[in-house]
Amino acid sequence: MEGAAKGAAAPLPAGGSAKKTKKIEEGRVYINASYNNTVVTVTDTKGNVIAWASSGSLGFSGPKKATPFASSKVVAAITEKLASNGPNTIEIIVKGIGGGRDSAIRSLINHGFNVVSIKDATPIPHNGPRPPKIRRV
Repeated sequence: MEGAAKGAAAPLPAGGSAKKTKKIEEGRVYINASYNNTVVTVTDTKGNVIAWASSGSLGFSGPKKATPFASSKVVAAITEKLASNGPNTIEIIVKGIGGGRDSAIRSLINHGFNVVSIKDATPIPHNGPRPPKIRRV
């Protein structure tokens, strides 16, 4: 043990990153499409987030964030992030009623993902809270 301290860590590889990337075969894609934004999150089957992107993070602003064009660009950015080690077989879970939900699903299919199932998880109120009292003028 000359020159190295006891219990010292091994030097990092040439890339400088100690992170190990493992190839993921199956995953889930969550699409949250609201009236104001579209957020796409990719997780593995256990629920650990692999990558995410939103139309706001890509530079769209104001009412342009909730458009179908913006959501297709979000999916394109996600496929770029997942090119090396992302899942090929995916389940799609869609939440919300924004304009970009159908466009996001279509562009996921067009980018070559093998879609196993599409589930709609939009919350629906079952009569919800009491409405406000009637306005008298």
